[in-house]
Amino acid sequence: MTRGITARLLMGLGVVVLAAAPAAAQAIITNGTVTLGVRELGNLNVADPTGAYDGAPSFTPIVGLRSNATNSDSTSPGCTCEGWGVGLRSTNISGYANDSVGTANLTLVNFSSTASTAVSTVTMANGANGGSLEITHNYRPNAFTDYLYQVDVSITNNTGADLVAGDLVYRRVMDWDIPYPASELVTIQGVPAVMGLPGSNLYRSDNNGFNSGNPFSFSSFGLLNQNFTDEGPQDHGALFDFEFEALANGATRTFTTYYGVAPNKSAADIARFAVNGDPLDEDIGLYSYGIPTEGQGGIDTSTGAPNTFIFGFGAAGGILDPSTDTTTTDTTGAAPEPASLGLLAMGLFGARLARRRRSS
Repeated sequence: MTRGITARLLMGLGVVVLAAAPAAAQAIITNGTVTLGVRELGNLNVADPTGAYDGAPSFTPIVGLRSNATNSDSTSPGCTCEGWGVGLRSTNISGYANDSVGTANLTLVNFSSTASTAVSTVTMANGANGGSLEITHNYRPNAFTDYLYQVDVSITNNTGADLVAGDLVYRRVMDWDIPYPASELVTIQGVPAVMGLPGSNLYRSDNNGFNSGNPFSFSSFGLLNQNFTDEGPQDHGALFDFEFEALANGATRTFTTYYGVAPNKSAADIARFAVNGDPLDEDIGLYSYGIPTEGQGGIDTSTGAPNTFIFGFGAAGGILDPSTDTTTTDTTGAAPEPASLGLLAMGLFGARLARRRRSS
């Protein structure tokens, strides 16, 4: 009874209420602001059998990364081209998952979910070389901003041998398809001047979101290893390829990526600063934004309204702080942005904490 009353009150206030839809070996999860469809292998885009999401402006029951406020999806209209992959350069063996472009050499170990979280664990076989990599994607709401889900990625070296620096690689790729699909403005920022180890974990970026999840396969849409803002409108997306420090046999490399949506680019910028509770600390320095240019109400391409979709890597400029403990990585320490943005972030962040205290 209480849930029904709460839902009616929220709907009366103009808030879109979308319940998480359970599914075997996949899940549609939500924090009330951001909704994700997580497949069993850890990539996005899940068909909702209830029809709750099949309406304007996306007109598809497939949930990838979706805004609860606008019902706009960013990875399922047009093409379900979103995925990830992992590989070892020393053996040229990879495993990857992408609903549209292809899946290979991944074996499901476990998938579990709640209404707001999902955890996928898989293995990538190392072929005749023996052993494997174990990869876990843990999707969970960020504790400090409702505009972001964090994805804690853990890769365990079970190959039976130590991996040298640069051997382990990881890709995340997405075709931004925001209604109307195929006419997005895309931003990539935080690409460092010097790519790859030892200075940066990012060794390649591009606006071709149609690439496979296979980190050893690549074609460019022309914006290779470049920072750019609001490129388009055209049918494109973002690709990020990472390489990592040496990893001993039995050790685990952990890092964090982010998916989310905010009502505009300014709110998205503030969310990137808010993820660890310090609004003056830029926690996501490497990121992509996707915004629509037509197909839904309230579009303002200068501000990113009514929805700016976000992918980010939890380190400034794609750089992980060196650590002798490979089970953790510090994703803080970047220089703050201009004072005006920092003060605005601090003000909004403080207001949000105050609202939480009053409601508790």
